[in-house]
Amino acid sequence: MHNLDKVDLLKSDLNKLKPINFTYQKRIDEKFRLEFNYNSNHLEGNTLTYGETKLLLIFGDTQGSHQKREFDEMEAHDVAFNIVREWANDTERPLSENQIKELNEIILVKPFWKDAITNEGQQTRRQIKIGNYKEFPNSVILSNGEIFDYALPSETPRLMGELIDWYRHEEYVLNPVTLAAMLHYKFVRIHPFDDGNGRIARLLLNYVLLKFGFPPVVIKSSDKQNYLRALHIADLGDYTAFINYISEQLIWSLELSIKGARGESIEEQGDWEKQLEVLKKNYNYDKIKIRQRNSFAVFNEIYQRTIIPFVNLWQNKISKFDDLFEEKIVKIHIETDNGHITETGDNLLFFFDKVFQDSISKLGLIYEEIRFSVEFKNLKKSNISKNFSGGLIEFQFDEYSYEIDTLNTYSFIYGDYLSNEQIENIIDSFGKNLLKEINNQII
Repeated sequence: MHNLDKVDLLKSDLNKLKPINFTYQKRIDEKFRLEFNYNSNHLEGNTLTYGETKLLLIFGDTQGSHQKREFDEMEAHDVAFNIVREWANDTERPLSENQIKELNEIILVKPFWKDAITNEGQQTRRQIKIGNYKEFPNSVILSNGEIFDYALPSETPRLMGELIDWYRHEEYVLNPVTLAAMLHYKFVRIHPFDDGNGRIARLLLNYVLLKFGFPPVVIKSSDKQNYLRALHIADLGDYTAFINYISEQLIWSLELSIKGARGESIEEQGDWEKQLEVLKKNYNYDKIKIRQRNSFAVFNEIYQRTIIPFVNLWQNKISKFDDLFEEKIVKIHIETDNGHITETGDNLLFFFDKVFQDSISKLGLIYEEIRFSVEFKNLKKSNISKNFSGGLIEFQFDEYSYEIDTLNTYSFIYGDYLSNEQIENIIDSFGKNLLKEINNQII
C-alpha cells in the first residue's frame, strides 16, 4: 500500500474514534508536545534531554548543565508550537509572511551574536537579528565537504512572496501531506533567516497538517540522516522521496493517536531509554561537580583528550599551506578568573603547548575561555596583501559543562570530548575554506 493511501486509511480510522475522551486527548497532546519540542530543537543542537524537556515544559523546573539560552529556546519553541495550533484552528486566517517572521522572532527569543564565515572565507561574528530576513548569504557544508548555498539575501523577499502565493494557490488543490511537505522543502531551500530556519520549516509543516485535521509530524533527531537525505534528493528535483518520508512519520503519528484514542498506552519502546538517560545524568551529577572543583584535573583531561589531538592534526594539515605565504601567525588567548594570557607566535604545536602548559600548571585558576587561531599573511608571488584564516576555535567554560565554538558548536559535560571524527571534520573544513579563500583571490 502506498504511504499516502495508508495515511488516508489511518486518518479515517482516527476520525471514527472522535470525539476522543478528554483524558485520552490530553495524554496524546502532551506526548506530541514533548516529542515535537524535544526532537525539533535537538536536531539543531539543543542538548536538553527528553526528561529535562519534560521537566521544563510540564513542571516549569530546570535540571542539568546547559546554557540559559537552551532553556529559553525550548520554552519559546513550545510557545511557537501553541501559536501554530491556534493558527491552524482559525481556518479563515490565511498564512502570511508576517506570521512566518513572527515565528522566527518567537523561537530565537532575542538578538544574539554567532560565529560566521565571510564570502572570502574569513572567520567573523555577526549579530543574528530576529524576525527579519537575512542580510548576508547563508550556506551549509555537506558531509562530502561541498558547500550548498541557499537563496541570496537580495532574492529572499521576492522568493518568500512567491512562496506564500504558491501556498495560497495550492492550499486546497494538493493532497494536504504533499502540500505540507512541499511547503517545508520550499521554505528550507530559501533559508530566509540567519537562524531558526529548520525549526520554522517543521512548524510550518505541522501548521498545514493540523489545519487539515492530522496529528503533528515529529522528525526524530535519531533519524536526522534519513531526513537530510530525503531533502538532498529533493534538491535534485525528485520530491517523491521527501513526501514519502513525511508520510512515513505521519503514519507513526496517526498510529500513536489511534492507540491513545482507544485508551491504550502510548509509551514507546524507547521511552525507558530516555528515562535511563536522565537517570545516568543525575547519577553522575555529583561526580561532575567534584571533578569541576579540581581545576587542574579537569583542564588537563581536556588538554590531553581534545586539545593535543586537535592541535597535532591541525598543525599537520594546515602546514601544507605554509609555502604559499610569507608569514604564519598563531594567536592564543586564555581568560581566567585572575586575568588573561595572550601570546602570538608562528609554530602552532610548540607555541600552544608552551603557553597552555604554563597556564594549566597554575593551580587554583578558574578557566573561562581559551581561544586560538591560525592566520596566514601575504600570498607569495602576488600583489595580494591580506590575512587568510587557517581556522579559529574557542572553548567557553561553564560551571559543569563547556562549549567548543568553531564552524559548528559542540556542547559537553566535563568528562566528554570531541571524537576523532569530529576533529577531522573541523580541520578538513578549515582547509577547504582556506583553499576557497585563496582561489577567490587569485582567480
